[in-house]
Amino acid sequence: MATSVTSDQITCALERVIDPETGRSVVEADYVRAVMVEPSGAVRFILEVPPERAGAAQIESLRATAQAAAEAVPGVTSASVLLTAHSTQPGKASSAPAAKLTIGRHPKPQAAPMNPPGVKHIIAVGSGKGGVGKSTVSSNLAVALAQAGLKVGLLDADVYGPSQPHMMGASGRPNSDGNSIDPQTAHGVTLMSIGFMLDDDQAVVWRGPMLMGALQQMMGQVNWGEQDVLIVDLPPGTGDVQLTLCQKAKVTGAIVVSTPQDIALLDAKKAVNMFEKLGTPILGLVENMSTHICPSCGHESHIFGHGGAAAFAAEKNVPLLGAVPLTLDVRVSGDAGTPLVATNPSAAEAKVFHQLADRIKVGLSLG
Repeated sequence: MATSVTSDQITCALERVIDPETGRSVVEADYVRAVMVEPSGAVRFILEVPPERAGAAQIESLRATAQAAAEAVPGVTSASVLLTAHSTQPGKASSAPAAKLTIGRHPKPQAAPMNPPGVKHIIAVGSGKGGVGKSTVSSNLAVALAQAGLKVGLLDADVYGPSQPHMMGASGRPNSDGNSIDPQTAHGVTLMSIGFMLDDDQAVVWRGPMLMGALQQMMGQVNWGEQDVLIVDLPPGTGDVQLTLCQKAKVTGAIVVSTPQDIALLDAKKAVNMFEKLGTPILGLVENMSTHICPSCGHESHIFGHGGAAAFAAEKNVPLLGAVPLTLDVRVSGDAGTPLVATNPSAAEAKVFHQLADRIKVGLSLG
């Protein structure tokens, strides 16, 4: 039976939690963010405090008091609290260490880029815009690499719009001991996504520093184990998540996904330019929705244009790694949670991903 607890009841309970530093409640001080109540009665919310107080011992005590207050509400089965800090200066993130996310703890500032223990290579899959099939490419590439005999991880770094749990057919809350997280597995791939911590219709309403903290946690506090390759499915654009990944991790290289039309290629060029500025090697381009073959008559149509990605790859002197046709099977398999490479590896479209995996495997000297 679904709980009758509401977010308003949780907020009301938190109004009685007083910050001893200010003498105001955490609600009055505007610390409370994103109160979520799950049907099971589990409650999740965020305490966002000023950056100068993020490391104070009394803030952890305040977090614990707020958690206890939420747990005391009748009908609540558990409460988890994320404690983070926001910047008081626009455009400047706090350097103070944040603490206690529901999936673990925010990592301490790093002295230098580093990969998760056991991860040999990180490949970022990015795009300049949404809707070009970047997640489809990421999931099928990950499965193809696993089928090629590699140990493969897939990190869904699109915190605002996580799609890999659905596309890979994985669900359920990851296990955690409070300090580390056990990832999920699907189709021979180790998988992690913020989507495992949310209901399907829940939105993530976080500022940039919180996004970066969540990414660092999913990178550094997940028990990835030994992985030859960790594929990171990035969000669209050239923002905080891309910057954090390339600065905090030793990214082996990036794959940029685009469709053939001019407007998509304009944004793909921005993605390539971003990776170049961050010093991340470009492994190549993938042209998705490259062509359409009519299943009835066999006629080939270039719905979104033709040749643009190849010309751009030649201009930037990077490989065109593959051209994925626009077919119903690719879409249906992704919607069903079974990537085409897993369900029909002999299909012509799947062979494109196998060829892409072979090129990556040889390029990284992994066999």
